[in-house]
Amino acid sequence: MSAAIALGMTRFAPPGSGRDSGPGSRTLAEEAAVAIVHDASTYAVMMATPQDLEDFAVGLSLTEGVIQSVDEVRSVEVVEAELGIEVRLWLAPGRAADLAARRRTLTGPTGCGLCGVESLEMARKVSARRPVEIGALTPDDIWAAMASLEAGQALGRLTRGVHAAGLWTPGEGMILVREDVGRHNAVDKLAGGLARAGRDAAGVLALTSRISVELVQKAAAMGVPVIAAVSAPTGLAIRTAEAAGVTLIAVARADGFELFTHPQRIVPGP
Repeated sequence: MSAAIALGMTRFAPPGSGRDSGPGSRTLAEEAAVAIVHDASTYAVMMATPQDLEDFAVGLSLTEGVIQSVDEVRSVEVVEAELGIEVRLWLAPGRAADLAARRRTLTGPTGCGLCGVESLEMARKVSARRPVEIGALTPDDIWAAMASLEAGQALGRLTRGVHAAGLWTPGEGMILVREDVGRHNAVDKLAGGLARAGRDAAGVLALTSRISVELVQKAAAMGVPVIAAVSAPTGLAIRTAEAAGVTLIAVARADGFELFTHPQRIVPGP
């Protein structure tokens, strides 16, 4: 299944706008029901962009705590069905037994980050993992990370309808970018892509979206030390980042950014 589709439409423009009215076409992002299946049992069904689905399944399994390492996944298979797509993961025997003991099914709309949690305590969970430390960053590093994220959004430029998440480091620039109609899904795809490539999350997690608590939780599970996003955070996201030891930067645009937590990682430039 393709990640984008071109469809015909009719455009209407107000008189004097300088724009033409009439038939045209637009390239749109696709979305599909994607079932994440562990050892033949469905764990989650999410609406997602049908690309990088192996990364999505592995990343969701990691950020949800189903697995602790990509080494616990024996194999991944993507199977298209009439109603959607199944991504089938076969887990190591020990992890499969743990999963069977805490089995739950989660069905949610596009990028729903908390659907199916079993208690209020789970909704407020903070990863016990400490961030992977990197050297001090300058404001120029943050602006470079955000500019690199924009440059890496191939599907976004084509459709103007998806979110993106990328990991940037001072030494290598933008390592990997993943896109999806759901902002949570984009982060999960990035987490899975990094894990499958044998990379840790020592860098800046650059995001095109606002920062909600679920995104901070996923970043903390990845070990990300710094989050930077183009839009604003929620109050709970800030408190969660503070507790998790994560530096949270928001409203990161060409004209500046706002730093909310753990400012020691950002130092003035020369």
